[in-house]
Amino acid sequence: MDFVHILEKEAAGKKNLIEIYPSFKVLRSKDLMIRGKAFYAIWDEAAGMWSTDEFDVQRLVDEEIRKYEVKTPGIFEQYRKYLGNWETNSWMTYRNYVTHLENHYHQLDENVTFANTEVKKEDYVTKRLPYSLAHGDISAWDEVVSTLYDEEQRRKIEWAIGAIVTGDSKTIQKALVFYGDPGAGKGTMIGIMQELFEGYWEAFSAKELTGATNQFALEAFKMNPMVAFDGDGDLSKITDNTKFNSMISHEPIQINEKNKPLYTSRFDTFFVIASNSPIRFTDSRSGLIRRILDVHPSGRLLPPRKYQALLTQIKFELGAIAAHCRDVYLSMGKDYYSGYRPIEMMLQTDVFFNFIEDNYDIFKSQDGVTLNQAWAMYQEFIKESGVEYKLAKHKLRDELKSYFENFEERTAVQPNGERYRSYFSGFKADRFKSPTGKKEPQHMFSLVMEEHESLFDKAFSSYPAQYAKEDGTPRLYWDNGLRTKLDERTGKVVEFVPEDRAVVQTTLSDIDTSKEHYVKVPHNHIVIDFDLTDKDDKKSAERNLEAASQWPPTYAEFSKSGEGIHLHYNYTGDPDELSALYEPGIEIKVYTGNGSLRRRLSLCNNVDIAEISSGLPLKEKKVMNQNEIEDEKHLRALINKALRKEVGNGATKPSVDYIYKVLEDFYKSGKPYNVTDMRNRILSFAALSTNQAIVAMKMVQNMKFASEEVIEKIEEAEADGEIPDTFKSQKTLDVEKEVIFDVEVFPNLFVVVWGYKDAPREQNVVMVNPSQAEIAKLMSMKLVGFNCRRYDNHILYAAYMGYTVEQLYKKSQQIISGTPGALFGQAYDISYTDIFDFATEKNSLKLWELKLGINHLELGLPWDQPVPKELWDKVVEYCINDVEATKVVRKHLEADFIARQILSDLSGLNMNASTNAHTARIIFGTERRPQASFKYKNLAETFPGYKFDQGKSYYREEITGEGGYVYAEPGIYTDVAVLDVTSMHPTSIEQLDLFGEYTEKFSDIKKARIAIKRKDFDAARTLMGGKLARHLNDTSQAKALSNALKIAINSVYGMTSARFENSFKDPRNIDNIVAKRGALFMVELKHAVQEQGFQVVHIKTDSIKIPNATPEIIAFVMEFGVKYGYEFEHEETFSKFCLVNDAVYVAQIGWHAEDESKVGTWETTGAQFQHPYVKKFLFTHEPIEFDDMCEIKTVNTAMYLDYTGLDDTPMAFADTLNSNLQKFVGKAGKFCPVKPGAGGGFLLRQDKTDLQKFAAVTGTKDFFWLESEMVKTLKLEDQIDQKYFTRLVDSAVAQIKKYTNDIQSYEWFVGADTAREVEKLAA
Repeated sequence: MDFVHILEKEAAGKKNLIEIYPSFKVLRSKDLMIRGKAFYAIWDEAAGMWSTDEFDVQRLVDEEIRKYEVKTPGIFEQYRKYLGNWETNSWMTYRNYVTHLENHYHQLDENVTFANTEVKKEDYVTKRLPYSLAHGDISAWDEVVSTLYDEEQRRKIEWAIGAIVTGDSKTIQKALVFYGDPGAGKGTMIGIMQELFEGYWEAFSAKELTGATNQFALEAFKMNPMVAFDGDGDLSKITDNTKFNSMISHEPIQINEKNKPLYTSRFDTFFVIASNSPIRFTDSRSGLIRRILDVHPSGRLLPPRKYQALLTQIKFELGAIAAHCRDVYLSMGKDYYSGYRPIEMMLQTDVFFNFIEDNYDIFKSQDGVTLNQAWAMYQEFIKESGVEYKLAKHKLRDELKSYFENFEERTAVQPNGERYRSYFSGFKADRFKSPTGKKEPQHMFSLVMEEHESLFDKAFSSYPAQYAKEDGTPRLYWDNGLRTKLDERTGKVVEFVPEDRAVVQTTLSDIDTSKEHYVKVPHNHIVIDFDLTDKDDKKSAERNLEAASQWPPTYAEFSKSGEGIHLHYNYTGDPDELSALYEPGIEIKVYTGNGSLRRRLSLCNNVDIAEISSGLPLKEKKVMNQNEIEDEKHLRALINKALRKEVGNGATKPSVDYIYKVLEDFYKSGKPYNVTDMRNRILSFAALSTNQAIVAMKMVQNMKFASEEVIEKIEEAEADGEIPDTFKSQKTLDVEKEVIFDVEVFPNLFVVVWGYKDAPREQNVVMVNPSQAEIAKLMSMKLVGFNCRRYDNHILYAAYMGYTVEQLYKKSQQIISGTPGALFGQAYDISYTDIFDFATEKNSLKLWELKLGINHLELGLPWDQPVPKELWDKVVEYCINDVEATKVVRKHLEADFIARQILSDLSGLNMNASTNAHTARIIFGTERRPQASFKYKNLAETFPGYKFDQGKSYYREEITGEGGYVYAEPGIYTDVAVLDVTSMHPTSIEQLDLFGEYTEKFSDIKKARIAIKRKDFDAARTLMGGKLARHLNDTSQAKALSNALKIAINSVYGMTSARFENSFKDPRNIDNIVAKRGALFMVELKHAVQEQGFQVVHIKTDSIKIPNATPEIIAFVMEFGVKYGYEFEHEETFSKFCLVNDAVYVAQIGWHAEDESKVGTWETTGAQFQHPYVKKFLFTHEPIEFDDMCEIKTVNTAMYLDYTGLDDTPMAFADTLNSNLQKFVGKAGKFCPVKPGAGGGFLLRQDKTDLQKFAAVTGTKDFFWLESEMVKTLKLEDQIDQKYFTRLVDSAVAQIKKYTNDIQSYEWFVGADTAREVEKLAA
């Protein structure tokens, strides 16, 4: 570098020490540019481009210092004075040096540089676009732009884009202004243009640029961007257009940057503005008239699903679009629009538009108006609206011409033939109508996979290929190049060359491609792997087909599983620069070195392999080590850098990712910070993402805008009533501002109700048929719903996309009926979390209402019929009730919520991710195929004689069962020891080393939970890489942490045995060896105990019960378990034990290991003995309460109280009975059996297939029923029919008596007093 040379000198005052330091030269450097006495750019020879990052000066100069060789080596110690070391003062020397240099710079990036553009130093390039300029398919662009804009308007757009591509835009004195109604396509075009010129554009505010007071308005243009965008411009109130005129005209202008001297610059920027309001022109500002090129939308729209698909495909057409627009521009010429004037915009103003809209009905009905009538109406409008600026009458005439087809100075108007002066006719009513689109097909997949003969097989027939081994890996080496391996004898890594017989000799044409195999494809051949899943985390061919159909047409085939999709492309760029992940569930496979494509041909299409040059994400540089972020000031600088899109590839979503990562790193560093004041700005920035706005906004919601220490101080301040607003935003993000919401959809009615979690009912917000803008605002909140990930989120997303109420209803019915493809992939994460998803106990909302005693409301309106307007309030009330119920359930499940928060913190995933996803991330990290490390063991090695045959397991002449061993000897027993295995399935996983290298991470979770359970918090803090320590700062939260770990542990076993593919599933594990190992052990244990002379009466998966157990047999069981790696706990002993079958028993506790208060209490399983009336009456003898005499009933269809043939229908029901004398009571309800004549009815359920057919709800036959709330309201407690409960008690008694004998009699088991009470009840 010509501006610095490296020198050496002896350190002053220190012997034998030599300093190597940078000495900066005073010259007009060709490697360093200065502007405004500050750094502007530096040439980076290795990168072959200029850099505007001043820290590259430090990096490059330090590299020179590092490479410098001293002239007297070995004599002196060396002290290298790096710029990166603050103590050397070299950085300050450099900064001082820069301030003394005169301006010496060349404009950077004067032209757009494509991926295939050759550049040299004198081109002054700092960046490249990620795609090549080349002709190709632009079918998606054609359809989008031709739909949204007529041909004349399209030519303007393509001319402007072509001008930028050629570089002529630097001298063209035009600004492109998209003007029209919201949602008409302005944002779409700007979004595409921003993608075309990523890194070459800046956002600006046209309003500030034309204001009179903002002296720093030009600071955003200091890097002279090629294009500047204002997506919501407002030039309707221009006060000073001097700067804007000069910038459009590319005239020299003085720049005033904060804290820097003034300097003069000429801007090459081409301005693009989108506006809902016309630019206001006056004679004094007429200079703008000849500089505006206005573009008006056609009013035509695309169906939402097709629109999204086309936008996705456009990403892959960018290079071809740029080439096409360049050709259009060159054919039209630079001066094509030089004389253009925006006539339509000149004739319109906001005030006048409001006047026309205000009198719309009059103009439409008359279809004509005289100038005098219009003038009188205008005067009245001005008076009522209080508008300060008033048009003269002749100006009014000119404005009216924009809203009427015809104007005549004199005319006769029919039917009377009256003559008028200055008459306007042909009112343009369609200007005020919302365009309607055609009905969109629900399943329109352009990707058709019906072929068996593969074009890929033909194209790569001569390429090396080989069959896979049983474990799915290649059999042979691809070449005989030098390799390394572990020498098992010496334990050292040695080099070797494969023998010829171990190297592939076959090609793809030699093998049967319907069998699993590998093929060595060229380096530029890439595969887009679609691996999307459904709600059960199972691969979904439907979702994968839908997603793959949005990509450019190319050869495609199903993956090995038959559910995934592989798209094959030839990439025109450098494949090594591609990111491995396109988005969750879609990977980019690049085959470098000895990498090869694994495939098994089933079905494919018949399209040739296409080239692709753009639209794919590139690898990003590492964000920043948290140690490099020194303080909050530095943190804010990094966030602002991202907001300026100076990180990654310059796109919005990667910039949001960057901010998220920086905040996460800083939060984990433990340093105090508070940037909550930046939240709204970041949220607004995220909303600008062209295709991923929702995902980006949700990511912002999960950002940590303040450190934990700061939040604690905030909470203390809030408790004292002293809390700044900026702090409140952080507090509400994490605690107060959870928004509980619910939706209801009918053919003519869409209702949304939301309210803050802790807000009272009257503060709920009701939205009836809300607008897109209202839905967008709601979606930016921290939404919490009940089963919202499977329903409400998708309804909101559809509304956000512009669906009409009728379309929303159809979408609702598709979701409810389970129509494939009905759910939107991007809608799942609209909510912050889903209560149904994180709840460990799965109930419907209606069942929760009944269990928790929440007000239970049924609507009773047919869902497939329009709701009469007079009943809309009833629907709103029903929706409000659901929101209030959801609030109660959310609070009731606080422990589950905290557990999910903890899992989210440990995994790094958002709250909305499933438990399985959190657990997989904790154990496997980002590894997508951890199964390669899994170990599968034959259990016959540990349990000789074990056999698995045709889905059944046999051991010691027994069928063990596939989910756990169950054994029972029904009867009555005494002194029954209950011995449970601690964490049986997790222990089996450990003993089997099931996950290979990942088993230890799973064991850490189990060990941590046991340590917490035993209150060994110090040990727990050291596990899982110390991640648990922050959750144990307050040991009162230990229970929540233990619960979170328990949820994770339990999910692991379920996933190992799941039928669908997942991260924990080993395809070799067909006999569920985790549960099977425990089952075989329990069989072995049963025989061992029996051989000791003791009876085993019950085994249930991980528990064994032994009557008349001695300390010796208990010790024997525990020692026996240790041999197999299991630990037993003797938790309790039953003094009395009646076993009915392998799952139902009733027992009295005689001894308990931890809680003496449980001695003498009763333990019951099974619905018969757990019924509160039966349990209290026969065993606990607690007072019988009203709720004990209520029954909760649920059905899948609908329940009715039927009063057919009854004369005692309650008067309160008179208005609620249908024509069949039935009262609808919902799918779930709480009821009491009542005596005849007390107002009860038959409780019936509707048949699923024949809606006219009814049957008694299970367990209700022979009795009359009334809703429990009605029983209380009418004070009918004394009318409850006790015969129903007598029947329950009698049935339970009969069950016990089956197993009594002379010694262990029924009276002995339940107690003599209880036996007498039963006799009285029967009498």
